[in-house]
Formats: sequence, structure tokens, C-alpha cells
Amino acid sequence: MHPRFRTLSGALGALVLLCATGCGNDDDSGGGGGGKLDMGIAVANISLNFAHEMVLGAESAADHAGDVNFKAVGPPNTDGPAEVQLFQNLTAVAKDGIVLENLDPPIFTRPAARAVDQGIPLVALDTSPTEGSKITFYVGNDNYALGELMAQEALKRLGDDPKGEIVVGVPNPGTPVLDNRAKGIADTFKKEAPGVKVLGPFQTYSDPGQNHSSWASQVAAHPKALAFLGVGDADSYNLAKIKKEKGGKWLTAGFDVDPKTLDAVKDGSNFVTIDPQHFLKGYLSTAILIESVREKDGKLPDGWFLSPGGVVDSSNIAEVTARQKSPKAAYDWYKPVIDKLLGDQEAQLKPLKDAR
Repeated sequence: MHPRFRTLSGALGALVLLCATGCGNDDDSGGGGGGKLDMGIAVANISLNFAHEMVLGAESAADHAGDVNFKAVGPPNTDGPAEVQLFQNLTAVAKDGIVLENLDPPIFTRPAARAVDQGIPLVALDTSPTEGSKITFYVGNDNYALGELMAQEALKRLGDDPKGEIVVGVPNPGTPVLDNRAKGIADTFKKEAPGVKVLGPFQTYSDPGQNHSSWASQVAAHPKALAFLGVGDADSYNLAKIKKEKGGKWLTAGFDVDPKTLDAVKDGSNFVTIDPQHFLKGYLSTAILIESVREKDGKLPDGWFLSPGGVVDSSNIAEVTARQKSPKAAYDWYKPVIDKLLGDQEAQLKPLKDAR
């Protein structure tokens, strides 16, 4: 686990509880417009970079808002039922609002609906909510567009009229955020490079060890592939590792900005990484939640708040690496975007049904 994170073992043993900015049991806690707020965030896997980034962004927003007891919870490995239990425990203490990120939306439908019925404002983060969850506000990327972006970056490097196979991997098939990225990749190749056959998406697993084994099997099965493209966190650095181990000439890339992934872009093993800018999403979702509770009686916006993403390659790797040095560095880098997006929230709102 990254040293920036304060990990506490709790009553749930193997599960991880993170206490963020202002954690405590202050007597002046309470919702509405006055007093200290009790809030939190639940994430799907506290051990992977994407969740680290969201937690840091959420912590930063709570810190800047002030007077917020803020707790972050998540299992050490991707485990939907374990996160459900942690989320339910969180609802007992974070009565003033919760940001919910998960990789298995159906199993959160009833727990989320119960929390809403209890009067707890909920914001869906990174994974769009199911209809029955009663969550009506979602902060996330256009993941289909991020998949298109990855495919376009690959096509720039494959030359004119490429022919051959590319292999696409998805850590958790059935998770909309990941499936949409894979679909964006496949559709772009179909449209722009009809001579390329897209294989998959194959399941590559979130667990780094399983992920490495899965990709090693795909490389062995398709040694002449043009590229291996993953849409998750561990995909990025494991593909780079395998490429180095095998002396591969194929293209490799994935998502997110794990330090090992940034190293792979820096040394040229991976041609890019696609950055969903998770810190930014964590910040935006928490800032809007706090604002809604303090200024609008807990009335959240309705719809999908579109948060941007981008490409990290040799042209900006130094800048992004510097951004990742600390939460303060990240906030300073994102501040102009944060100010712009929070200053005109209506411009970012899309119908929830359009989220992809």
C-alpha cells in the first residue's frame, strides 16, 4: 500500500478502514447547515491506485470545506459483498452523506436504496447507479470515449492500414465503467482499421497476481498480436512487466496512474496510459455533496456530472509524475479545472440514462 495512506485495522479484520480528514467522534456532529458533518466514501478496492486517487480527492475536498468528519472504507481486494458490509456500517456513522464507488452495481441496489430511505444523501462515483438504488446523481467519466481515446492512440502508432490482432482485457466483466471502455476500443478499431481483428475482451482480474497470470496466458496464446490493451489499473503495469520479460515488440497500454504505470510510460514500455483523473472525480463528488447538504438541504443535482480524463504519454509524463507526488500537488494541478467545473455545474450535467 502506498505510504500516503493511513491504514487502520478495524473490527472487520481483513477489511480495511481509512480515517480521513477530521475523523473523530465530535459532539457537535450533525446534518443541515450547521455543525460538523459526518460523511464518508466507500470504494471497491482500497489497495489499487484508482481507489487511492478517489479517496485522496475526497479527503482534499472535505479538508477544504472544513468541519467534516470524513471516513473512507473499502476492502483490501475487490470483493463486492465485503464492500456492501463496509458501506452498510458506514451508513451508521456517516449520516450526512456518502460517496459510493463500486464495481458491482446490482448488489448495491438495495443497500443504497435503504440508505436513501433513511435520509442519507448518496452520490454515485465512477460507476453509474442502478435504477432501483434511488441514487439520482452520478459523477463519472465518459468511459466509452476514454476507450476510443486509447484506440486512437494505438492507431497512431500502428501505421497506415494495420492488419492483425489486438487483445483487449477487462478486469471485472459486467462492470459498466470497464465494459464501456472496452467497447469504445473495439468500435474504434472496427471503424478506423477494418484489417484489425479485436479479440476479447478477456477477463484479466483486479488482483495483481491473477492479472499478471491472465495476461501472461493471453500473450502466450497470441504471440503475433499487434497490441495488448487493458482497461484497468493492474493491466497497465503487468502488461509492461510481461513485455519486458518477453522482450515483446507489441504495443501495450492500460489505464490509471499507478506509480509503476507511470514508470512504464516513462521508460517507453507502455506507449500511453489513459488517465480517468480519479482524484478529480473524488474531489468533485465530495465537494458537491458537502455543498448540497450545507446550502440546499441535502438536495443533490439530478443526472450525470461528466468528469474529464486524458492521455499520459512521453510529452507530459514528467508533469503528471510531479502531480502525483502528494495530495497537495494533485490539488494544485487540478485547481483550475475544479474551479471551472464547480463554478458552472449545469454545463457538466447530462441525463443519467446517458452515462457510459
